[in-house]
Amino acid sequence: MKQSSGFLIPESNSCIITLNVGGELFQTTPETLNRSGPNSLLSTLSNSNSIVPFIDRDPQLFSIILSFLRNNKLPSDLKTLDFQTLISEFQFYGIEQLLINSVSNPSQFNAYTLQKSSLLPLNGRDIPSAISTTSFGYVHVAHGSKITSFDWSLTKKSTILTQFVAIDSLLAVSPDVVAAGATDFSGLQIIDVENGVVKECLNWENSTRSSSNVQALGSSNEYLFTSFESGRRNSNAIVVYDLLGEFRPVFEIARNEIYGAEFDCGTIPATKLSWVSSRNLLLASGSHSGPTGVLGSIKLWDIRSGDVVWEMQEKVDCFADVGVSSSLSSMFKIGVNSGEMFFIDLRKLGHETEWVCLGNKNKSVSTKKEGLGCKVECHGNNVFVSKGGELELWSEIVLNKSSGENLLDERVFRSNVMGRAKDMGGNKITNLRFGGNKMFVTRKDQQIIEVWQSLV
Repeated sequence: MKQSSGFLIPESNSCIITLNVGGELFQTTPETLNRSGPNSLLSTLSNSNSIVPFIDRDPQLFSIILSFLRNNKLPSDLKTLDFQTLISEFQFYGIEQLLINSVSNPSQFNAYTLQKSSLLPLNGRDIPSAISTTSFGYVHVAHGSKITSFDWSLTKKSTILTQFVAIDSLLAVSPDVVAAGATDFSGLQIIDVENGVVKECLNWENSTRSSSNVQALGSSNEYLFTSFESGRRNSNAIVVYDLLGEFRPVFEIARNEIYGAEFDCGTIPATKLSWVSSRNLLLASGSHSGPTGVLGSIKLWDIRSGDVVWEMQEKVDCFADVGVSSSLSSMFKIGVNSGEMFFIDLRKLGHETEWVCLGNKNKSVSTKKEGLGCKVECHGNNVFVSKGGELELWSEIVLNKSSGENLLDERVFRSNVMGRAKDMGGNKITNLRFGGNKMFVTRKDQQIIEVWQSLV
């Protein structure tokens, strides 16, 4: 390689690849083309030294792709271009995954700069009842008897009709497959949403041989967890299915049989299931509203042994919702009566463990149910809480302590109200989900999904 007037000049033409795309010539290096990956069309052309390959495609789109390979990001000015057209071009060259990694990579999620960026409309008149996402931002929304799916770019939408009257639980098994269930329709259905086909219909054999309705869904990398309740509401259990073995039932935990007036906190079916990857435990929580107020149960299950390793019965200020963060090794709740935020350090669990109030510690607990309907969702090191139409972001403040002090003695969390003033308020938030570098929000009586994204 020779240098002249500040420019690098190749010693021979073998260092330059020339491509003819739609009648326009492009020159680049084998190194740039090889960034497209070994299975792409462009990498196969990186050794074309003598003959100029002709590709019968749009040269304007190819210039964007070439710029992307050189800089590992899209050009900033693409406002006049249809994004779906660009995606199709990336697919033609076999490099769509590179685009997904660049545009929807979960590592680019920044909770502190999220702003409402767009709205996803739904077909029909039904409002969203459940929503689920994948790690790279595919979104599935249940509304009425339908499931509407958006791809990772949110530009391609499809809607299918299901057998359910209404869907209460929805979980994305993959970009094209979801698990769906309802509290008034028997069975768990595994649905191919791309083709609108029910792949599996799974049922729980309860002692009364009545219908088995789904109360909650959760998953780890290996298992699908389903909370079932019998149609007669006198038995419930959590069934564990093998995600890698065609949804084969592996075992059952948390089985409860209720006879007569024996109902108590411990027999409440789980209405939320969360996998705690840092501790290989399953969080199962559920609550019940009765004459004496709201009662609840929280249990951490070791699915390998089928044993409860920790549990708490809620009777005073029961949870409106519970969230767990593996990254923070903590569990959070909103008190249904107080509306205040609480946490438990999972590293200090014991029989005497109690909730630590992060809000107003001196606030008296009333029966006004100020936290009713609030949602708690954890994502990475961040905890998101909905209160009515507002969103709070809770984060841990790292304290600078000397090496001789116990770092577990004191943990400090602070909250901030999220978003711009024009983005907040309005109808109560009903769902919070995260996928790729985005947050998805639904609100009561609204037929749209809000997309929140970091715009800086």
